[in-house]
Amino acid sequence: MPEGHSVDKSEAHGHKLWRKPRAWWLVGIPTGGFLMFLAGIIFWGGLHTAIEVTNSIWFCTSCHEMETVYEEYKETLHYQNASGVRATCPDCHVPKVWGPMMAVKIRATFNELPKKIMGTIDTPEKFEARRLELAKHVWDRMKKTDSRECRNCHSFDSMNLDEQDKSARKKHIPERALEKGETCIDCHKGIAHELPEGY
Repeated sequence: MPEGHSVDKSEAHGHKLWRKPRAWWLVGIPTGGFLMFLAGIIFWGGLHTAIEVTNSIWFCTSCHEMETVYEEYKETLHYQNASGVRATCPDCHVPKVWGPMMAVKIRATFNELPKKIMGTIDTPEKFEARRLELAKHVWDRMKKTDSRECRNCHSFDSMNLDEQDKSARKKHIPERALEKGETCIDCHKGIAHELPEGY
């Protein structure tokens, strides 16, 4: 040791302390926990943002394949009506409940993106040729979920049957629909898009 240099015992002890693995654990656990917490917030925020963006009408209509159905939708009461309430694409096609919503998003990613890349319906002619098949997929899903997305806005409880015409009033009696095993989509196909030719 150089002459005239004295070692502070606390300094020497501090150097020895940081050389011990236990000391690193004391700092590492809280730091690692904080970093994991921060990463979780960033991941959750990013996921939430991605879901919000992909649940927008802008996103849904950003593919030129959707131009035809978007123009049809703009002519319906779901787009413009006296009350000013607009149902957009995700209101009808994406569940609001987390689990089913993520299942639809994942299925769309692995089913629709490859078809977009391959140009399966990239022209109006190709779309029309497959319209019935595409519509049946949507109708089948809605039938299986008891028209869950319709019921986000429409319910038997909130219907004023006296305001409906005789035919609708008769069909909207809840017991009658339940007895027949019917759901919204059984009668309301083509409510937002044109029915396929030959249907």
